Amino acid sequence: MSDARAPGCTRSWLFVPGDSERKQARALTSGADALILDLEDSVDPGQLPGARTRLRQLLAQRPAHPAPQLWVRINAPRGRVWREDLAAIFGPGRSRKRSGGARQAPDGVVLPKVSAPTEIAQVADHLTTLERDRGLARGATRLLVIATETPQGLLSLPQYPAALGPRLTVTARLAGLTWGAEDLSAALGATGKRDASGALTFTFALARSSCLLAAAALGVQAIDGVQVDFRDAAGLKRELDEARRDGFSGKLAIHPEQVAAINSAFTPTEEERAHARRVIAAFAAAGGAGVASLDGQMIDRPHLVAARRVLAAGPPLEEG
Repeated sequence: MSDARAPGCTRSWLFVPGDSERKQARALTSGADALILDLEDSVDPGQLPGARTRLRQLLAQRPAHPAPQLWVRINAPRGRVWREDLAAIFGPGRSRKRSGGARQAPDGVVLPKVSAPTEIAQVADHLTTLERDRGLARGATRLLVIATETPQGLLSLPQYPAALGPRLTVTARLAGLTWGAEDLSAALGATGKRDASGALTFTFALARSSCLLAAAALGVQAIDGVQVDFRDAAGLKRELDEARRDGFSGKLAIHPEQVAAINSAFTPTEEERAHARRVIAAFAAAGGAGVASLDGQMIDRPHLVAARRVLAAGPPLEEG
């Protein structure tokens, strides 16, 4: 990962139904770095108006620091429903009286079922308009994109660096990319996502790797997808070990019981931090050289990049 993972790394992202006050109350005390308040898959279309109202109230009454970040998953960036989601959760503009004057904007928006980078740019531009109309700082509302839920979305991931990289107004807002297997599986008609050994089959491994590579190319966080069986602690640990090994810096969660394991997996140990500090000190002693010596071995720039990454990782409110 790049330095976009810097202090403020969001390790655990817990999905919470937008229409369930009880689950939201539990989630607020789960220890998750971020809550994804869902207006999409977990909310019946008939309950959507009520869910929007509930989230508007929650955002207006958000607890004080150090509460989790509050993100909202809106509906897919097609049609008009996603725009109605955003209008509802942001509340009225400055030209209309606000209830109590409270800031209602979420910390970020989660964008599902993306089929092309142009949809990301469209939503980013719409957020800019909403922020201006509501007196918010431009770019204050970040974006997390679920990039692999449609076949078109998976095929378009290699286009992200060229399509989004030059658009600073988009990349400055983009917090990360994540990948999803459930909707992609349904779209493909796949009967399974893992083989007999438990490894992801080729298509789903491709989705995961493509997300990781695109995030690295854009300099944003790569967030691993959900472990759907929240009772499978061993399976969650296996996925976390693989995610940390491969370069992901966080993971989606569907149940509060998954949060502690996710936070632990993406928080470097004190031994890792101590070694990273020694690497950085060795380069400082080398006076700007491209190589240094540590414990009788030569180390070069990739070791320095890795050390900085270790010290940047950890809880969002932790100082590096």
